[in-house]
Amino acid sequence: FAQLQKPVRLAKGFRDVHDLTHTFTARTPVFPAFKPIQITPKFSIAKDGFFANEITFDEHTGTHMDGPVHFVQGGTTADTLPAEKFIAPLAVISIESRAAKDADAVVSVDDVLAWEKQHGRLPAGAFVAMYSGWGSRIGSADRFLNKDGNGTMHAPGFSEDVAKFLTRERDIVGAGVDTLSLDIASASTSVAHLALLGAGKYGVELLANLNAVPAAGATIIIGGPKHEGASGGPVRVYAVV
Repeated sequence: FAQLQKPVRLAKGFRDVHDLTHTFTARTPVFPAFKPIQITPKFSIAKDGFFANEITFDEHTGTHMDGPVHFVQGGTTADTLPAEKFIAPLAVISIESRAAKDADAVVSVDDVLAWEKQHGRLPAGAFVAMYSGWGSRIGSADRFLNKDGNGTMHAPGFSEDVAKFLTRERDIVGAGVDTLSLDIASASTSVAHLALLGAGKYGVELLANLNAVPAAGATIIIGGPKHEGASGGPVRVYAVV
């Protein structure tokens, strides 16, 4: 027990911890197929002697993980993904300037190669995150979903080509976005999901604060869901630098 009382020391001299998780609230934008998050006080200290909420939500709401089984019949469930895959070198690829002008902007192979030209080849076992600046819209579900006159949503994501490149030509554990989907929101088919999850990788969607961490050199830590048979679920995500 004495060992448990020792102060926490971050490994390898990490100095800063960044929370990459949006607060899980009833106001969090959700993909239209899912219900809004519901948080209801169920017990109170005054009446019951303790306080607790009842929370109702779909797996793929808030900052959350997509396990391979989310799109692949018979794929790995999120609860059985190896724990060592949840701590990884973090590579942040920014397309913020393009996304500000084009809501259908994508992370391309050229973006990855440009990142590598500046920072070196993607580390083995890396987690690759897209930063589009979309988090600035989090306070408005309408702006975040960004539907056009026909009801089609528009938001950035990974291209099919880059998803295949990352799984075939590089060694990654997963990929993430600061939007609701690994694919661009207007995609008619989930090509990036299928390429990434089909290769046994996982996704994390609705990441926050990616602009606060360096493009290279940080480590991502993901508290993955572990309910039985999980296709995914809310996660708490940190970056340490």
